[in-house]
Order: sequence, then structure tokens, then C-alpha cells
Amino acid sequence: MEETKRNWSTHDFYYDLPKELIAQTPLEPRDSSRLLVLHKETGEMEHRHFYDVIDYLNPGDCLVLNDSRVLPARLYGIKDGTGAKVEFLLLTHREGDTWEVLTGPGKRAKPGTHFTFGDGLLRADVLDVVEGGNRIVEFHYEGNFYAILDQIGQMPLPHYITEDLKDKERYQNVYSKEVGSAAAPTAGLHFTPELLERIRQKGIKTAFVTLHVGLGTFRPVTVENVSDHKMHSEHYAMNKETADLINETKRNGGRVIAVGTTSCRTLESIALKEGCIRESAGWTDIFIYPGFQFRVLDGLITNFHLPESTLIMLVSALAGYDNIMRAYRTAVQEKYRFFSFGDAMFIGSMKELDDKK
Repeated sequence: MEETKRNWSTHDFYYDLPKELIAQTPLEPRDSSRLLVLHKETGEMEHRHFYDVIDYLNPGDCLVLNDSRVLPARLYGIKDGTGAKVEFLLLTHREGDTWEVLTGPGKRAKPGTHFTFGDGLLRADVLDVVEGGNRIVEFHYEGNFYAILDQIGQMPLPHYITEDLKDKERYQNVYSKEVGSAAAPTAGLHFTPELLERIRQKGIKTAFVTLHVGLGTFRPVTVENVSDHKMHSEHYAMNKETADLINETKRNGGRVIAVGTTSCRTLESIALKEGCIRESAGWTDIFIYPGFQFRVLDGLITNFHLPESTLIMLVSALAGYDNIMRAYRTAVQEKYRFFSFGDAMFIGSMKELDDKK
């Protein structure tokens, strides 16, 4: 089988995507996007809409969702003294009012320089330059930092989205709560409060983890041999209530279905680190590609991912390389919408999905 191959090359995960299939705006309502259902054991595919996802969930299953909330982390300001324009992108909160940020142009942000944003609502001092060229900055302000960000910050949309986002909340999940992501966990964008309520009414449990998505999610894989790739590190947390729900689901023969690759990586990271599912928090750089042995996951709801990305490698590990590449080619032929604001996939086993028929 292809999955036994040890030396995966990055190009193995390439597929040809016409630019016009990259979704630029979200659909309304959220759950009206299309849903490609992939039976991971047979490769069989079905074409549905996202609101049909409830047909593929059984009473006793548990949906695990990432409740991280995106920071409006893109700031436009000016350099004190010269008035030169600058862009800051908040990456990681260090401590107090100190953050690691990406700056552009970088040459304007040398240690000791000062910047002003939002007509003085926010000021920043550059303290240091770290590996990779990111800056460590200290912010100064009056009031609440996150309230100021909500007022003057822009959503850090991926580079492939070139249209303006009219409503910031459309790049947030309806259940988002814990502020800290530099990008949205986009598989959850398809859920509405009404759909989630219908799912709960059917007897499916919903549980939450937190993984703050870093910009490394969009970094291309630049090595030829997949196993040489080094993943970025992201912070995760799972509380006792979620751990208990997952363990109860497993004991009772239900399925654990992750909403998004971030929820998947959180679950599998904890299982690897702890040897079981229990309350846990920390940093993960887990890299999942074909050959990986899943310890928790039974199914996955996810979007369509970039060619040669770590995320298409992850779904290939779960559903099988041949199945995924065939599904992606089919999605292109059927003109599905791709990436963050695009359509979705449900990946599960044939046996598990038979109940709907």
C-alpha cells in the first residue's frame, strides 16, 4: 500500500488548483457550503451540503471543536519622527504588554524605534529582533488592550484572500471564546448556533479544546523530504470536562470526531504526551503525515487545504493518501470552493456512515 512508503516527498502532495476556485468571501448562511463526504475505507464519495452533516453523526458520538478566537492582529501605523507607514502582525503574547510581531517593512522596525497606531490609541517600542526576523515589542495604551485591538485592528486573513472582509465575525467561529489565534480554525466556520443545537438534540456531545493557531499554519513546506520538515509550535489546552466526555464516548463505543486539523492535533498531541486523554496544557509541534498512528480520532470535519501543505498531509494520514488525492481531484472537477472560506469534507469509515441510509 502507498501508506507504507517511508520517504514521502513534498511534491507527492501536489494537486493542480485553478485560482478561481479559491473562495474569497464566506457564504451565507454559514452552513450552506458544500460537503464532500469521504468514506475512508473504500474511497467512496458523496456530495452534500454542510447542513447535511448531522446525517453522518450518530447518537453517542462526540464532536470536538476548537474554541480559540482570532485576534484582529493586523495593525497599521506610523513610525515616530518620520511618519513612515508600517504594518505589525501580532504573533505570540510573551508576557505583560510584550508581544512577538511580524513587521513590514522590517528595516523600519529596528530596536529602539517607536510606532503609533490608531491616532495614538496604541504605541509600541521595538525591544529586540529574534530568529527569523520577528520583533519583540512592548505596547503602551490606556484601558483594555483587546478592546483597542477590536477597535483599530484588522483580521489577519490569509494571503490568498484578496477581497476585504465586511464583517469581522465571519472570520470567527460562532462558539469562539479564548482569544489568541493569528488565524481562524476554519473548519468550524460552517457551523451555526441552530445546527449545533440540532446536533445536540440528536444525542451528539460537543466538547471544546483550545489551540491558538499560529501563522506557521500558512508557511510552505520547503524541504524535499517530508520527514525533514520542522513544524511550528502552538499552545493548546484541554479541560477536565472535555477529557471526561471523550473518555466516556470511547468507553461507550461512540466516535470522536474532530472539527478541524487544530482539534485533531490537540487530541493526538495529548494522547502522545500523556499516554491517555486527560486535562492537559502545553505546546505542540506534532507533525501528522501518512504512517502516523491515530490514537483518538475516528473522524474529521475539515476544509480543503493548500497543495503540498502539512494539512493535506494530515488528512492523507487519516483517510489514506490515494483516497485524499482522488477526492481533491474530484473536488476540483466539481468546482468546490477551496481554503479558509471554502467548502468542507467529512472523513469517516464506511461502517460508521451506514447508519444514515
